[in-house]
Amino acid sequence: MGSSESTPVQRPSSPPPPNPELDQPWRTFDWGQKKYLKEKLENFSPSHPDVKDIKILVAGPIGGGKSSFINSVDSAFQGRISSRALVYSYASGQILSQNLKGFTIRSGKKTLPFIFKDTMGLESPVSAGPQTEDIINAVFGHVKDGYKFNEGQALTYKDQHFNCDPNLSDQSFCLVYVIAADTVQYTDDCLLDKLKIIRQRISEKGIPQVIVMTKVDEVCPLVKKDLRKMFTSKKIKEKMELCSAKVGVPLTNIFPVKNYHNEINTDDDIDVLLLKALEQIVQLANDRLEDTDSY
Repeated sequence: MGSSESTPVQRPSSPPPPNPELDQPWRTFDWGQKKYLKEKLENFSPSHPDVKDIKILVAGPIGGGKSSFINSVDSAFQGRISSRALVYSYASGQILSQNLKGFTIRSGKKTLPFIFKDTMGLESPVSAGPQTEDIINAVFGHVKDGYKFNEGQALTYKDQHFNCDPNLSDQSFCLVYVIAADTVQYTDDCLLDKLKIIRQRISEKGIPQVIVMTKVDEVCPLVKKDLRKMFTSKKIKEKMELCSAKVGVPLTNIFPVKNYHNEINTDDDIDVLLLKALEQIVQLANDRLEDTDSY
């Protein structure tokens, strides 16, 4: 007679979850360069004698973090949390940045020679949000500060906010798309078509384009716990590749950052990512400024 005790069934053990981190960083990054970057940007001057400050147009979907990015860059220089640009509120659903407005950046008492031009957030329906022609005209300096973006109707030359004869200093020499990492996969075709039209028109004039990818901590627990895991994170690399494929901007021109959101003090690791993105943006813009005679 066999034993009445049953032999426990050995169930196969579940495989361990995949490692969210790469063995080697996919981008080399010096986390100790904050002081160097800050001083470099503080001492920057535009390459053209007729331009005293480089203008950088900031565009992107609603809630992507455009205004927060401007505030975060300002915070990195001020050494305190800044909130000059009004930020979109998810709770109210209210779009706060409806007018074209320029934001200077200050470090101490010094005003730095670049200006961010904030725009109304892009929306997917053809008639909703700012028209593509308004964004294009803003890049080329045809739109004066204070212009309120109209849904379904682009600015015309008859409007008082239309600059018929912009000079070099009115123009933007880099277009920055601010896109949230946690929503990039949901970007619909209509919005992408708008971005493609903008890209094509300004590319014809050699205007460099950059993506600042925000909300990296929202998509990667590894990065949320330790921001220095940014460039070994598989998830962040995947999101950047998705951004590149959808918008058409090369990976070399995509910069992952964390905006200040609920912090009450600045942080060196957040600052250095923001300052590195800004350094690259300013360099690309200045390179284009040097080439103005060839366009």
